[in-house]
Amino acid sequence: MKTFNKKGDSGETSLLFGDRVAKSDPRCEAYGTIDEAVSFLGLACNFCRPEIKNIIFSLQQELFVVGAELATPDGHYARLAEKGKTVTPEMVQRLEALIEEFETKVEMPKAFIIPGGSAGSAALDVVRTVIRRAERRVVALKEAGIVKNDEILKYLNRLADLIFTLARYEDSTM
Repeated sequence: MKTFNKKGDSGETSLLFGDRVAKSDPRCEAYGTIDEAVSFLGLACNFCRPEIKNIIFSLQQELFVVGAELATPDGHYARLAEKGKTVTPEMVQRLEALIEEFETKVEMPKAFIIPGGSAGSAALDVVRTVIRRAERRVVALKEAGIVKNDEILKYLNRLADLIFTLARYEDSTM
């Protein structure tokens, strides 16, 4: 596969299953923000303790599912769902279980925190803010009737909470 194909030179890109849209399309903004979060998770992984690294990797994989769902036009959604590549209630429940697990390991702050207690927590706090931006982009898509799966917003909301919790865990282990 070549690195470039020149198909985007005119300011368009392909959604999954081939539909073409402007790169400024709100879908592109949403799944692009998810991609940004995946990349920042990769960066954060390099600063986090070993027990967090496997969690981060699984989150990156799940965010590919989120991104794929956001990049799939309505007319092709059934094909994506048939492949089991959509956000599910079980994915949300897994995040909730991880939050509960790590909340038993660290005392959560009672007030706002200033990021930067450790390299790992600072990187995770950047991820959290990117996830919150993605969440806002998905809300806009939902309001426009583009996103039908309510689990995506639940997932992103819980994910930001989990990332916050993991960041506080990183701070507590210093």
